Amino acid sequence: MKIKFTKQEWSTALYAALVAFCLYTCLFSFRKAFNVAAYSGHSLFGLDYKIVLVITQVMGYMASKFYGIRFIAEMKRIGRGQLILILTGISWFSWLAFALLPAPYNFWCLFFNGFPLGMLWGIVFSYVEGRRMTDLISAALAVSFIFGSGLSKSVAAFTMSTWQVSEYWMPFITGAIFAGPLLLFVYLVEKLPPPTEKDVAHRTMRLPMKKEDRRKLLREYGTGLFFLIMVYILVTILREVRDSFMADMWRESGDVFNSSVFAQTETIISLVMLLIIASMVMVRNNKRAFNITHLIMAVGFLLSLLMTLAYKQQIINTWWWMLSVGMGLYLVYIPFNSILFERFIASFRISGNVGFLIYLADAFGYLGSVAVLLSKTVLQIELSWLQFYTNLVMITGVSGLLATLISIRFFNKKPVQKQADLS
Repeated sequence: MKIKFTKQEWSTALYAALVAFCLYTCLFSFRKAFNVAAYSGHSLFGLDYKIVLVITQVMGYMASKFYGIRFIAEMKRIGRGQLILILTGISWFSWLAFALLPAPYNFWCLFFNGFPLGMLWGIVFSYVEGRRMTDLISAALAVSFIFGSGLSKSVAAFTMSTWQVSEYWMPFITGAIFAGPLLLFVYLVEKLPPPTEKDVAHRTMRLPMKKEDRRKLLREYGTGLFFLIMVYILVTILREVRDSFMADMWRESGDVFNSSVFAQTETIISLVMLLIIASMVMVRNNKRAFNITHLIMAVGFLLSLLMTLAYKQQIINTWWWMLSVGMGLYLVYIPFNSILFERFIASFRISGNVGFLIYLADAFGYLGSVAVLLSKTVLQIELSWLQFYTNLVMITGVSGLLATLISIRFFNKKPVQKQADLS
């Protein structure tokens, strides 16, 4: 039976999608803008200063994700807008401290930038989960990862090249540019109506999860979740290295580089991801959608692997490689953060919320990122970031594809409760 939505559902979903996309794009500017700068001329603990900055921020993000496993799982649905502004304000003033304190001894500011920002995904996603149109809304929210990262870097590069803002003040100034729009979109997301009775019947009621609820879920589905978390660790590592050192890799490649390249590649990827993920709203059967999501992820790993082989053979240039590997990476990362656990909960009729599962995966994903960044620097692996990343893509492509196939096999052996037959 063809799935049907009312005009009211379409208008609510499009409103939510636009607001969620714009909101998280604004939030991204408080985290990723600094990556565009080189921060050369300093070292700390025997390490390059920029690497110390990246690792420190990721450690803050990682600590936030571990804390968020419980906090987001048990979070009530009140006061969320105010919480978004408080957490973003802390991260923004961390950039002010970063600008005022002398380098390289201001590195610790990035921990206090990363920690509050790590809580925001779970808070924002709580506005959109548990709806028949969640796939469409979360697609827009998730592609803001890509678009927001590219836009914030382009704006940051513009402030330095056109306004002559120093690389230390650049993150704070970039945040200031997005502060006004952030206030507007927090206000607008608070106006989003709750899920309807049809939404609840099809996707289940989304509830806070106590400790026993979380333990019960892990006992029943722990093996499959283990392999999914392995997948997420791999793509989080790739994404963190790509986002943090994309500019450095462009410089090392020898190809022509300008600041607009970030917005170019990430906008193209964003549009493709939006079309793919949003189209999943038309798949009514939750279990079928869950399986299709696994297949999309497998295609992403395969694409990254094949295009990296082509790049190593000089069949494609750096621009096409960055675009295609980014596409492959986000074919895994975006479904994971938008529809995978949404459809998992709906398929198996679980009483809980997506936030717990996302933060469980995120915590170990960022732990893996910290481990890889430290291994590259502390162990002094004699590879450029470009060489290191290409090798990482190859390893991840094979390992991730295998883990995805094991996961889908496990979950297909689990019984599925009959879902509501709504059209």
